Amino acid sequence: MNYITGIRLNDMPKGYLAKLPAVKHLYRAGELELTNPVTFFVGENGSGKSTLLEAVAVALGFNAEGGSRDFAFSTKPTHSDLCDYITPIRTIPPKDGFFLRAESFYNTASYLDENSTMRRYGGVSFHEQSHGESFLSLITNRFEGNGFYIMDEPEAALSPQRILTLLILMDRLVKNRSQFIIATHSPIIMAFPGADIIQFSENGMERVSYCETESYRITKQFMDDPERMIKYLLE
Repeated sequence: MNYITGIRLNDMPKGYLAKLPAVKHLYRAGELELTNPVTFFVGENGSGKSTLLEAVAVALGFNAEGGSRDFAFSTKPTHSDLCDYITPIRTIPPKDGFFLRAESFYNTASYLDENSTMRRYGGVSFHEQSHGESFLSLITNRFEGNGFYIMDEPEAALSPQRILTLLILMDRLVKNRSQFIIATHSPIIMAFPGADIIQFSENGMERVSYCETESYRITKQFMDDPERMIKYLLE
């Protein structure tokens, strides 16, 4: 189920945003189509994937630091104004939605502790759990299905074992008419079956297969011969 079928750039933004290859590509293409229930934004740090992800979230009415559309907190405004230049192309409205970003999850957890009875979130304060436990607890208890969910680098909070748990939760939600856009570096997460993978690079954005991603190639190269890779890096 796709609630958002594309992302359109209405005009070229000013300043540093205009220099991002991904923004230039989107401006030339006019629209990035979202054709599957799960879309991954992948690429090097600074390639613009999180910037575009955040802009989509804010353009849809989500709080810039994370949460649902009714979250109203801000510790320090840091998001770009790219959200003012894009239009998410919508179909029917989802019944649920959430923007979950690992880097500001502490702020989201604090807001929930102060403004929620926590019954909807598993009944235990997020600050009484580890980072990874609280992250998965929110997804398990708060993501209700029939929803549109945006996640920014969820692997930052999770061990490899918990990343596998995340894949199970995602599968259940997709089967319950949900859509995801996820920015990630994790070759485990991006192995989710049937997902679209959009790779951000100096050339802009392109759809790639799983085995074409830099995360997969570098991780495989390392795991195939870690001693050789370490020797190459450190000598």
